[in-house]
Amino acid sequence: MKKFSLSSIVFFLLLALSSCKLMPREKEEAKKDEAKKTWWKEATVYQIYPRSFKDSDGDGVGDLKGIISKLDYVKSLGIDAVWLNPVYASPNKDNGYDISDYENIHPQFGNMADFDTLLKGFHDRGIKVMMDMVLNHCSDEHKWFREAKQSRNSPYYNYFHWWPAEKGEPPYRFSIFDEKGYGWEFNKATNSYYLHYFGDFQPDLNWENPQLRQDIYKMMRFWCDKGVDGFRMDALAFISKDTTWPAELPAEYKGSWPMYYASGPHLHEYIQEMNKEVLSRYNLATVAEAFGDIPRVKKFVDEDRKELNMAYHFEAIDFGYLPGEYKMQDPKGYDLAQWKQIFTKWDSAFLDKGWGTIYLANHDQPRMLTRWGNDTPEFRDYSSKLLTTFILGMRATAFYYFGDEIGMNNIKFDRVEQYNDVELLTNYEQVKARGGDLKRFLEGMKISSRDNGRTPMQWDTTVNAGFGAGKPWLPVNGNYTTVNVAAQDKDPNSVLNYFRAMQKLRKENEVLIYGKVTLLDKDNPAVFAYTREWKGKKWLVLLNFKDKVTTVKTGLDLSKASVKIHNYPTASVDGTLKPYEAVIVEL
Repeated sequence: MKKFSLSSIVFFLLLALSSCKLMPREKEEAKKDEAKKTWWKEATVYQIYPRSFKDSDGDGVGDLKGIISKLDYVKSLGIDAVWLNPVYASPNKDNGYDISDYENIHPQFGNMADFDTLLKGFHDRGIKVMMDMVLNHCSDEHKWFREAKQSRNSPYYNYFHWWPAEKGEPPYRFSIFDEKGYGWEFNKATNSYYLHYFGDFQPDLNWENPQLRQDIYKMMRFWCDKGVDGFRMDALAFISKDTTWPAELPAEYKGSWPMYYASGPHLHEYIQEMNKEVLSRYNLATVAEAFGDIPRVKKFVDEDRKELNMAYHFEAIDFGYLPGEYKMQDPKGYDLAQWKQIFTKWDSAFLDKGWGTIYLANHDQPRMLTRWGNDTPEFRDYSSKLLTTFILGMRATAFYYFGDEIGMNNIKFDRVEQYNDVELLTNYEQVKARGGDLKRFLEGMKISSRDNGRTPMQWDTTVNAGFGAGKPWLPVNGNYTTVNVAAQDKDPNSVLNYFRAMQKLRKENEVLIYGKVTLLDKDNPAVFAYTREWKGKKWLVLLNFKDKVTTVKTGLDLSKASVKIHNYPTASVDGTLKPYEAVIVEL
């Protein structure tokens, strides 16, 4: 037997140990980062408002076949998923958010065969589909409510919240869409009042009833089994009610009925049950409207709680309105320095647990160009590109509203008769009832009304902007002759092609998806500047939100910066930015 010296043994032991030493900390961190990756974190979700996207049959309302005819266009955007606003059967008093049959398609939109074709068409193109799910309330024409309102003995009576008239007037509840602002409606046949947080045509569902919950879960599984890839959940925070029915709003809510409504005692218990019964059984992406501060919202998306994937917050999107008034923008505009702090605060909230979302517009908001940018002819293109850079340059799942990719802007109606939105119309009546300034109200709505974001998609210069042959349900914005898909598709420098380029850049560079966000020059009143860092890469995003040349102090050496994208013919890399200039560089 060959003998080894002590020094040889030590050498071989050290060699063996070096080959099986503990994984370095950076490798552990990398492994942890990889485990957190998932498709919905990396996605850009393109929201389609079906009524306004494309009308295939000339009735003035967009439909499923219209969307089907534009599948290749949607694919060309490079997006990953679409969110469809409600297409279920509905009386359409709230444009589909008053559902009368959750398992059927509204005839204006088509039929279930059309939906199946649409779903397959998107899936064939590698695009996932998220449905809008309205679970706090249904339509007063839903079969559950039609039967419930006939008799207290109906098996569906307890699918809703009632207050028996023999107990006197119910305790006051605010209604968001009611002209009187009153959340109870009397029903003669049952001699009782039903609860409605929104319109009186939208009775609130009684989630305290286990049978109701099981019927809801069964319905959700119906869509999951069809192959939908996720749900955007409307007003989900309101589903649990405080059934002690206190006569006055508890003091801790400081006059905020929505915040009280979003604080029901069994809210998270019900969402966890939904997760167990439905969501965990499918590979879904879920996002909910979640009201409140960071600790409240984080409860929805903390992975350990087994609830949802993502949640919207409203702090940034509601910023800049005058306090105590309905969506009246401060005439001085919004304070960019404060707005930046809101976004970075919410980004930091999801560093370790949960995941954020970012959006600047949707069907409940005006057009982002008018609200957050500058829609004048001089600056509209630069400003649109800047806002796109911001949305796709932050760390969160990006939700992007149809039409913003071509820089559509507010239509700015002059008369109340031109509006369709139930929210605006009821608020107009409330202002009128208290003797308010209706002219001032309508001027404010030119900036903030939801109908500004619902005008038909501007496809080309033909009649009705190519939306359809019939008179559209809302008028087309008059600038469609210059702002449209056909013109921009051919122009390499267009807003549309900038969106495609920015989307491509995001897809190909994980630093724009997972990279840490660090705010720079935080008190700068004109520039939103931040770095993104990921796996040794460091990128800088510079965004001038003002209509004048301005400077930014980053504290970084930009002499060797490599420009990745910019919205002017030449990019600024010296710390001086042109009006509404956007530039991303690699350091």
